[in-house]
Amino acid sequence: MGRILLLVVAVIVGFFLIGTVLSLVAGLVKWALIIGVVVLGVAALSKILGSRDAG
Repeated sequence: MGRILLLVVAVIVGFFLIGTVLSLVAGLVKWALIIGVVVLGVAALSKILGSRDAG
């Protein structure tokens, strides 16, 4: 009985750790996407403004 309870507790703790790690990874991916969109927007804007000035 003790081993079963220990196994259940270990599984629950494992799920908590997996959830924490996955949320951390999801947060990092979210910020990477936000930064990428901002960089692409700035690049597109500078390209548009640069081509307009050159013409």
